[in-house]
Amino acid sequence: MVISLSLVVLVGIILVLMIRAGKMKAGPALVAALFGFLLASSDLAPNIQDFLDSVASSISDINL
Repeated sequence: MVISLSLVVLVGIILVLMIRAGKMKAGPALVAALFGFLLASSDLAPNIQDFLDSVASSISDINL
């Protein structure tokens, strides 16, 4: 069985769970979200995307 989940959705769920559990306040969460938004429009975005794609590919190649 193959499960496909967007990394954005996964990180969003983790962020919501951390805020609800009291591990992260709303202010730092907002700063982290803004940082991600600004990072996505920077010159580093393609390199970061390539890295995340290679990690996802490596994980999907693991046979359990």
